[in-house]
This record gives sequence, C-alpha cells and structure tokens, in this order.
Amino acid sequence: MSPRLPKIIFAIIVLAAAGGFFVMFGPPKLMAKTESPDFCASCHVMESQYEAWFHTGAHRSIKCIDCHLPHENIGAYYIWKSIDGMKDTVVFYSGRVPETITLSVHGEKVVQSNCIRCHETTVEKIDPERMCWQCHRWLQHGQAGDRLMN
Repeated sequence: MSPRLPKIIFAIIVLAAAGGFFVMFGPPKLMAKTESPDFCASCHVMESQYEAWFHTGAHRSIKCIDCHLPHENIGAYYIWKSIDGMKDTVVFYSGRVPETITLSVHGEKVVQSNCIRCHETTVEKIDPERMCWQCHRWLQHGQAGDRLMN
C-alpha cells in the first residue's frame, strides 16, 4: 500500500465533512433548496422522471425526498441524503448515467417503507412482501411518463 493512500483518504473524508458542514450550516435555505423537486429536476437526466411525477395524480403534492429518503430517524435521513447526493453527483459528472434510471435494492426498501408510512391505514391488510408498485404501476416514474406519451 502506498504511504500516500492514507493521507488521500483522510483528505477526502475531511473535504466531505467540510462540504456537509457547509451545506447543513452554510447559506440559509441551502438545505431546503436541495430537498425541492425543482432541485432534483435541475439535473437534466432527471427531467423525464420529474415530468412523470409532476403530471401524475396526488403524489405531485409531495417532494422527491418524501419517497426516496428514509424517515425512521433524522440521522439515517441525512446520512442517506449525503450518500445518494454524492452518488448522483459522481454518476452525473463522470458521464456514467444509465440509459434507464432504476432504484437500487436499498432504494426499493426505502420507497416501500415510505409508501407504508404514508398509507399505513390503507395497507394494513395487504401482503407486506409485495412491493406497492407491483400493483400501482403508474407510480413508477418511467411508466407514468410512458402513459403521458400515449
């Protein structure tokens, strides 16, 4: 192992922590801005997902983070907000954006948990092993967008 590697890793950790501190306590409303659907749509690869969300029923009154970030505790929320944000930034700026954007296994669990959290009384008698979007196919961004085109 190179003697410079630990210093590089330490520098990356310090920069990430400084960036996180800046976002959390820096310019007013910066954190709130990063939680808006308009912010998510500002990345041109998310335009079709944004349009599908915007034109699809009752869910257009909620934010992307309401479905796509965990809400069981504030720590998990901000940790995954940071992880997902950095991942999305790296994927976008490296030019490695996939043709079709899909949820990770972790993302599926988070979205399922949030569906149940918001619709708890409605889903209490439904099989918890079944993913909500298996029946509610139009909630998927891509298929909602396809429906708009037809």
